[in-house]
Amino acid sequence: MIAAGLRHSASLQSQRAISSASDNSRRSIRRLLLPLVKLASRSDVLIADSAGCWRCGGELFFLPRFIFQRTAIAKPRLEVAIFAGMEGNDLGSNLGILEFLRALNAHPAIGREYRLWLYPLCNPVGYVDCSDSLPSGKDFEGEIWNNSDAPEVQLIETELAQRRFDGIISLRGDPLADRVQASVSAQNLDFVTSAFAAAQQALPANERAPFTEFSVRKLCRPRSPLAYRGHSDKAFEIALEVPRQFSLRLQSEIFLVSLHAILAAYRRISFATSGDLFAASHS
Repeated sequence: MIAAGLRHSASLQSQRAISSASDNSRRSIRRLLLPLVKLASRSDVLIADSAGCWRCGGELFFLPRFIFQRTAIAKPRLEVAIFAGMEGNDLGSNLGILEFLRALNAHPAIGREYRLWLYPLCNPVGYVDCSDSLPSGKDFEGEIWNNSDAPEVQLIETELAQRRFDGIISLRGDPLADRVQASVSAQNLDFVTSAFAAAQQALPANERAPFTEFSVRKLCRPRSPLAYRGHSDKAFEIALEVPRQFSLRLQSEIFLVSLHAILAAYRRISFATSGDLFAASHS
């Protein structure tokens, strides 16, 4: 299993960039992202760009975006968005998605049949200022589809509306959680449970204990992004949460192996369904 070989991929450079500002100093977006931007500039499968920019307090901020596509062949692909860092101090999710990008570059087969849109720093102002909230003091997730005037929220809404994603995965380090857990759109509970079981086995034996009591439950929110009219009718949504009390390294490893397992599981069920439909139409 490829994920089993990824657990040691954590970049010391990324960990140091994140950990160096765990005190009250301002964090550097450049220090966090520059190694990945350089990696993408040399990569055959990654593109680094921005979904937009804005000014806050006289400073220029941008919403970083990385796009993965394994080959240049024109064909239908599963379009999936992965979001992290909606809370500025959620450093584990930042590190997890950055390490997943490194893994995709080193092992592109992880993302076969997908085009992945990865947003590693959804709240860049909060990250720089060491604040979980938006500059307004409001919660990022609570602002989505609520007529927010926050530019970072508006940019995410535009991405969701225009891209017609087949799936949305959000990563979050939860300061109150005591176990790994996922909230999932109702029709996708079974495949996420099996993916979590596979992710648990991909961790070293001495690191599986925090994963033994994982839970998967139905996602309940009054206005899901998937309800927006721009989306594909086969879309799924997964909110993946890891206790923030875990070490940054362990959080990033859990995010890394979980993302790989979720994508592998969804690819299997998607193409099994496509095969059944093809067979039925030719019977």
